[in-house]
Order: sequence, then structure tokens, then C-alpha cells
Amino acid sequence: MSTQAFERTRLRTARELAGLSQAQLAREAGLTPAAISQFESGAARPSPDTVSTLGEVLAVPTDFLHQTMIETHEGFFRSLRRTSVIDRRRARAIAHVAHDLAVHAASTDKFHSSDVPMIPASGLDAGAAEIERTAAQVRSLWDIPSGPVSNVVGLLEAHGIAVIRLPLDSAGVDAFSLPFPDHPVVVLGTDKNDRARSRFDSAHELAHLVLHGEQIWGVKEVETQAHQFAAAFLMPADEIHDQLPTTVDWPTLFGLKRHWQVSLAALLMRARTLGRMSDSTYLTAIKTASARGWRRVEPVPLGQPEEPTKLLDYLASPESGPARDLLPSRVVKSIETASATA
Repeated sequence: MSTQAFERTRLRTARELAGLSQAQLAREAGLTPAAISQFESGAARPSPDTVSTLGEVLAVPTDFLHQTMIETHEGFFRSLRRTSVIDRRRARAIAHVAHDLAVHAASTDKFHSSDVPMIPASGLDAGAAEIERTAAQVRSLWDIPSGPVSNVVGLLEAHGIAVIRLPLDSAGVDAFSLPFPDHPVVVLGTDKNDRARSRFDSAHELAHLVLHGEQIWGVKEVETQAHQFAAAFLMPADEIHDQLPTTVDWPTLFGLKRHWQVSLAALLMRARTLGRMSDSTYLTAIKTASARGWRRVEPVPLGQPEEPTKLLDYLASPESGPARDLLPSRVVKSIETASATA
């Protein structure tokens, strides 16, 4: 039994991992909803026997409910309207466990501390030019050579970001991130088996960590800025501008897709944004792609998505034993198996 005090935020995390409401947990634990509410708010502290009961019901080690927890905001989710509160909170709780793993891995020198630069956007109305400059600055700070980023997921991990893949169990939950100061977490889904989309998702979440952090989240403008950053980060304007066609030239676009490892949709939007394609030409391309079914499945497949390795390597090492004893085994196993079978 841990000698640390009961940590109220851990109870909420464990409950959300199980997808239970306070009333449901109270019923299964033989308690009142008011008691669960008081435990989570800190107004009351459960007895050791009650903590044991809660651990059994929630399928978490008792010591999990005693560990200090670093809090952050609700997370950068693409569409709060499409994402149910239950799904969003469960996904966020999984990200907290990933952060726990990163902290444990760092304590055994198996994971780097974050060196993600914080370059806040000037505001919700920050222009595209500002976002382009920030993306270029991050590439420079991280010594990324010109041309395509060879492995976006590997790059994030190398700079202290904990990246995991999971079946997020909800069409409304897309890739998302949590901006922990020591080890930010990026969660990528396993249900979209598309390398180009995965790379863009990873760059999009990096944008939130760089531009927004703990300051602003949950509004449309931050998602637009993150899209702009991802496009600029993966396809720097000064490098790709002259390569982009001014007409609907599919062979050229297919070649650029292979080279830059991005989607046709991203290339077409980049061509429009950088003024290489007129609005009418862009719309013609989009309509053609839609008519050919390319909006669902694009031609020129790029292979499997990039896979995170750092936390998996740690979990495969003997040093992970203490972490496994402290964390919910079903969540740890899901992190392992999702990447192994993706």
C-alpha cells in the first residue's frame, strides 16, 4: 500500500477510463453518488478499505489512486461538437496514462524531456504568414534539413513528446494532444490506415503544442492555425512553391505526393494557399477527385503509417516493471497491442 495520500484527480481519471459516471461508479462500489463527488472534489477522503473497493471496481491498482498527478486542460480535440463528453474524457484519461509511462521511462533514461519550443500565436486572428514563419522557425530550431520530414512521429518522440496509437472507439475522436510541460502527449488513432493523413495529424498536434499550449484551446480558430502550421511544416513554402502545378496536373501531383509524403488533398490546398492554383482550378481538381472516389481513398498509396517506438521500447524493457505495477494493466496492454497490430 502506498504511503502517499489519496489523489482525487486519479479517481476521476480511473472512472473516465472505465467510462462510468459518478452515479454508475457509486452503484457498483456500494457508495452514494454524493460520496464519489466529494472524493473527486477533495471535500472528503475515502478510507483505505473504500480505496481498495474503488480500485477493484475500476480495475486499477490501488497505488494508482495515490500517485501525484499533473493536470492540464481538456485537450486539443478537432471537433468538440462531434465528440461526446464520455468519449473525449476516456481518450483524455488514456493520454494521462501515456504521460505516466513517459515519466517512468524518463526516470530510467529511456525517454527525453521535452524541448518543444513555445512560440505562442499572437492571437486567434494570427495571419497565415505568421504561422508560416513559426513553422519555419521550429524546423530551424530542430535542425530539420530541407525537403520532406523523413519521419514525423520519430521526430516528435526524439524531442520528448509521448506518441501513442490507439483504437479511439469513436468516429468523433480524432488525433488529439495534451500539453504537459515535461512530456506532451500526442494520441493518434489506429482506424485511419493512411500514412499521409497520419503525418499531417502528427504535425497538426505539434502545432497545438507550439502555438497554443495551455493558453487557448477548444475553438475553431486554433484548429485552422494548426492546419496552417502542419502544411507549412511538412511543405515549406520556399521549397515547394515552384514545384506545385498551376493546372490540374495529376501526374505531377502524384509525384509530389510520393516525394513529400502528404496527401493529394493537402497538396491541392497548398497550391491554392500559395497562389499557384486559382480558386476555380482548385475547385475543378476537388470535384474531379470526388467524382473518382479519391476523397475517400486516394491513388498512390504511401504505405503504412509511421509508428511510435519510444514507449513501446520502454515497455519491452525490464525497467518498466515498476510502472506496470502502478498503472492500469488494460490501458498499458492496449498501448502495446495497438501499435503492434496497426
